Parts: sequence; structure tokens; C-alpha cells
Amino acid sequence: MHRFRVLCIAALAALAQPALAADKIALVVKSLGNGFFDAARQGAQEAAKELGGLEVIYAGPARPTAEGQVEIVNALIAQNVKAIAISANDPDALVPVLKKAMQRGIKVMSFDSMVRKDGRQLHLAPSSTPLIGRKLAALALEAQPGGGEVAVLSATAQATNQNAWIAEMKTALATPTYASVKLVGVVYGDDQTDKSYREAQGLLKSHPNLKVIVAPTTVGVAAAARAVQDEHAVGKVFVTGLGLPSEMVGHVKSGAVKSFAIWNPVDLGYSVIQVANALVKGSVKGTPGETVPLGRVGRMTLDANSEGAMAEPFTYNAGNVEKFSKLF
Repeated sequence: MHRFRVLCIAALAALAQPALAADKIALVVKSLGNGFFDAARQGAQEAAKELGGLEVIYAGPARPTAEGQVEIVNALIAQNVKAIAISANDPDALVPVLKKAMQRGIKVMSFDSMVRKDGRQLHLAPSSTPLIGRKLAALALEAQPGGGEVAVLSATAQATNQNAWIAEMKTALATPTYASVKLVGVVYGDDQTDKSYREAQGLLKSHPNLKVIVAPTTVGVAAAARAVQDEHAVGKVFVTGLGLPSEMVGHVKSGAVKSFAIWNPVDLGYSVIQVANALVKGSVKGTPGETVPLGRVGRMTLDANSEGAMAEPFTYNAGNVEKFSKLF
């Protein structure tokens, strides 16, 4: 049996339906109408069909607020779902209502955007800092196999995730594999399109031998690609990093970008349902050090905080970007 329902905050009355024989797992996203989470829903459907005996309730507020998610979780508790998997709009504000859910015997996990440790049994991250950093280094060499000068266009100087990814990238670049690559600078576009564009232009002017711009930010990578096109540097300088297919498809077609990466939301939604179902069945407990199967995606190992990473970011290129651009 495989069922799938979509729930928005304006339609919580639907939860008053009688209980069904199938186990109900709720996938609670930051907000409805978000292409990334719509793609995750597709993966959730695939996992539910594969596993059988599940009804997946796709839920999210109209706007990405903690209050909206709290209201939805309360309604799900009233319906006595078996598991709640949530991408948190606030890591702390959701803890009380999720504790309430766990006290009622409902399995709770977070994914994508973490809930504080005491508000869930485990967290499924799309990727990890080391995996992302190594991927960024690999993308740079893929863009320019001969090596040469590489620069980074980041978000803000205070962005802890960006700084951690860049630090891991630098560690990878220091290995023999990347002996031909020279990192010549890191600049910050503050995740603003105009500033990121200007910073990319500045890199092109200040480093005439530049070969690759790596931007570990969706705003920055699109802005840098546009700058390379506008400065007629396509074929001389390549852009890569973390981007959204819908925003990057044109830049791949222009030749400014050979490939880029981001976690695959279809695989993420699929993995979430695999893990949530295992929690319901009792084959996974959320214990530190536990190995958790992710179906076709592989497996992850939980760390001391019961957090695990799905996989390295997924690569998008001319062969697949158009297909994914229709999803997110």
C-alpha cells in the first residue's frame, strides 16, 4: 500500500481523517512551493513505493516560520503519525513540540536543517563539511584539468559553514593530487547578487591568469558565471561551486560552467523515508556510532551527536542539468 498526501497550514483539517492501516510518516518541510523540497517529495514517493505499507504526508507552512511548523506538528501528533521528519525553520523553537511527539511514541528525526539534539532522535544531513570541501577541490580540477590559478568567491566572511567548507577545500588542495592548482585568493560577495558579481569582476581583473572561480554559494556561483560571460572570458575562466540547476542551466549552456554540485534533493527525500521507516520498525535507534542504511543511496554512520551525512554533493553538468532544472 502506498499513499501520498500534501498538507499546507491552511488545510490542517485534513488531518482529522480516520487512521489508516498503513504506517504514516510525515515529511515536514520549511515551506510549500519550494522547488528543492518539491524534488525531495518526489524522492519520498519513490522510497514509499519501494518499501510499501506507508502513507507519506507531505507537510509545510505557507511561509517558512517556526510557528507554522509547530502548528503542523501539533496536528500530526493528534493524528498519531508513526514518524515525523522535519527540516527546521528554527533549531530551538521546535524542540518542545517535538519532545511532546516523542513522549507520545512518535519517532522524530530532522533532515537538511537541523533540530537541536534534544528535540530529535537523529539528524540526516545532505552532506558533510569534509565531503563538501573535497568536492569543491575536485570541481576546480575538473573545470581546468591542467591546474593553474583558482580563486574562491564566498558568501560572508562570518559564514561558519562557508568558512569550514573552504578550510576543507584548502586541506584537499594541499595534497599531491592538486599540486598543479594554486589558490590565489578568497573574496566575499555577502550572498548578494550585485556584490558577488562585482567581486567576480574584481578577481578577473586582479588575476589575469585566473583559470577557475569556485563559489560555494548558490548566489555567488550564478553571479560569477554571469560576470565571466559579460567579461568575454568564457573558455578562459571557468566557474564552479554549489548551485541550483534552475539557476545554472543557462550558464552551463553558455560554456562558462562545465559542472557544479549541490546535494540531490530527490535522493535526500528518498533517504529520509528510508531512515524514518527504519526508526518506526525499530531496526534503527539513532544511537551514536550506529550505521544507518539509506536504500539505494548507501549508508551513513551517526556521530556522537547522532548526526549523519547522506553523501558528497551531486554533480550537475551538460548531461543532466536540464532535467534537474525542471525540479529545483
